[in-house]
Amino acid sequence: MNNFIQTLEEQRWDDHRYYHHSRINQSLHLLSAMSFLVAYALLFKDPALAALVAWLVSMVSRQAGHFFFEPKGYDHINQATHEHKEAIKVGYNLQRKVVLMAIWAASPLLLVWQPDLFGLFEPHSTWQALARNVGWMWLWVGVGGLLFRVAQLWMQQSLMTGVVWATKILTDPFHDIKLYHRAPLHLLRGEWMDPGPHQR
Repeated sequence: MNNFIQTLEEQRWDDHRYYHHSRINQSLHLLSAMSFLVAYALLFKDPALAALVAWLVSMVSRQAGHFFFEPKGYDHINQATHEHKEAIKVGYNLQRKVVLMAIWAASPLLLVWQPDLFGLFEPHSTWQALARNVGWMWLWVGVGGLLFRVAQLWMQQSLMTGVVWATKILTDPFHDIKLYHRAPLHLLRGEWMDPGPHQR
């Protein structure tokens, strides 16, 4: 158990210090975390709506922070190149995120080709029904993306690494609120970069 917690803390620490220098990115992660908590609550009542919130608000804001606002050059604070950080990234690095987000964005086209998704869905007759079917599809894209990376990490490193990473991903909203709740205030003060993301 101690090894599990230690590995979880290490993955969280590496993610924070390597990939969350920008206060805009941190603020977007705060928005993402709060909307993920809404999605978590909705999951028990309306899973399709929960998936729509998670992907359209939580994931778009989260990944926009990484793609558009996080520095991609040499990391002087951690003395690491962007290529090095991408190579050692446990979860989805930017290249893997491009693939995942492309699958997410393209997946609704399946409902144009197969409105019932090979018998899995009731064919939509209204825009609302289409949105619900898209929500259900995106829910399974999310679950599939999580399980696929766990399986990859199991084969590449160990099952524990994959399970720890999945635990990290599922609990990130709580952890991100704790870490980044003051990020918007820093932005209002004109602080664009976290001066010490390398400090524990």
